[in-house]
Amino acid sequence: MGIDIGSSSIKVVELSKTGKTVKLENYAEAAASIPLLSFQETAQNLRFILDQAKIKTKKAVFTLPDFSSFFTWFDLPAMSKAEIPEAVRYEAKQHIPTPLSGVTLDWQIIGGGEKGKKIKILLVVFPNEFIVQYSTIAKLSQIEPQALEAEVFALSRSSLVNENKTTALVDIGARSTTCSIIDNGVLKRSYSFDISGNKLTQIISQSLNTDELKAEELKKKYGLAGEKKLREILLPLINLILNEIKKVLESFYQSETKTVQKVILAGGTALLPGLREYFESDLKKEVQITEPFFGISHPQTLEKTLKEIGPSYAIAVGAALRGIE
Repeated sequence: MGIDIGSSSIKVVELSKTGKTVKLENYAEAAASIPLLSFQETAQNLRFILDQAKIKTKKAVFTLPDFSSFFTWFDLPAMSKAEIPEAVRYEAKQHIPTPLSGVTLDWQIIGGGEKGKKIKILLVVFPNEFIVQYSTIAKLSQIEPQALEAEVFALSRSSLVNENKTTALVDIGARSTTCSIIDNGVLKRSYSFDISGNKLTQIISQSLNTDELKAEELKKKYGLAGEKKLREILLPLINLILNEIKKVLESFYQSETKTVQKVILAGGTALLPGLREYFESDLKKEVQITEPFFGISHPQTLEKTLKEIGPSYAIAVGAALRGIE
């Protein structure tokens, strides 16, 4: 089971694997204003949708929101494998603004190390308070957590199957947007900013003097492809998202002298009518919308539905894929 506790909903995907065949067993979602809920309420909501969907497995991989994670990259001098963990902890102190006692570190070697070359390290930092929160939710909802991982790793696992191009993954969530660059399967950049799907809904609501429920309907139905007035309302915020993406792409090019060849959109806002085409025109790059259920066995009758919900379920699918690897 992959569990994505987002800022506006909880999403669950259950997968099984027989030989090389991965099968979709179940999926479920509960809308909830997560930041306002207690651990107990979140656990109750999670338990409720697991029971309603009749999800069998107790084992799950949880994802931690990108805004709660801190990523950094640094080089270490050539050394033996046994020396690397201690060197990472020492170097981490130079990059993390808080004491190491308050955080959990995860890291991986992403390059170098051969013939005396410097070793390139990707370091991921999680505040311990988030790990305690998720452990509590798992215990209260009677789930056995197999792992906790940053959303970006789950998203890349479900969205970059057999992808060999240098790719920017843009996850436009309800609370924040994250732009991550994956090169040869390695995370090279990840940057989150506050412009989000909720902000788009709010600006429509304010501009048209309507409630947010109606504004959300207008956003999903017409987006940038509808009448001129709605497009004019949305474009300033859409352009802010594009400008932040361009900054990440430029930073990557300056440090790696490599150009991002492709952009993949994820998150519920990825399906905003006209968004993919607008991004493609502005960025002058191939832009796709993620299809995380592609290659996963499922009933043909679900094909259309899974394509529509795919961008918002991509993180949960990626987490579940880790669980069956």
